[in-house]
Amino acid sequence: MSYNFGELKTAIQSYTDNSETTFVSNISNFIKSAEQRIFYNVDLENFRKNATGVMSTGNQFLRTPTDFLAPFSLFITTSGSEGFLLEKDVNFMREAFPDVTSTGKPLYYGFFDSSVTTGSGLVNANFILGPTPNADYTVELHYYYRPTSLTTLADTEYTWLSENAPNALLYGSLIEAYTFMKGEPDIIGLYESRFAESLSRLKDLAEARENADAYREGLPERPRT
Repeated sequence: MSYNFGELKTAIQSYTDNSETTFVSNISNFIKSAEQRIFYNVDLENFRKNATGVMSTGNQFLRTPTDFLAPFSLFITTSGSEGFLLEKDVNFMREAFPDVTSTGKPLYYGFFDSSVTTGSGLVNANFILGPTPNADYTVELHYYYRPTSLTTLADTEYTWLSENAPNALLYGSLIEAYTFMKGEPDIIGLYESRFAESLSRLKDLAEARENADAYREGLPERPRT
């Protein structure tokens, strides 16, 4: 079973038996909240990306893509300077490299701040580099990204979550919907339980199957549930 956007909206209304105008206008918000809960609780390899960029000479900062959530690695790909940078805290960076005019091949990077892009509502993060680049180095960022929300698509379209984790998306949305309705605690508790069960199955896929190599490690062993 899977849901496109239109089918999920219909299912939420059917489960809650609610077609009131204000409720219906907030269904997209319920779905987005459910997506966010899933993204922040499960480390899915499907939501990893690679992007290339350039460290500019004399600029100690590097801007990330707009869909950036968290880094996995930052690698200099410029010929003759290849290598991974080590992630460090900003405090370390400031103490280790207090003189931003002192340049060299960057060895470290750290999350510095974020800024909202005017008009889009998306957030760009800024890495601080140490030492400050002494050349224009091409880099590859491997990162966890913010996938496109189902609510931005047409009613007939799907996302990875709506196709592969429909129950988690449905019950996560129902929690938000029934909370909006100030529903009975026992019903919300039931939806929470179903959501937690679906999330557990999704975590099992993401953190025990996707990132395991059976040839080297053997099949993963898990207790029966």
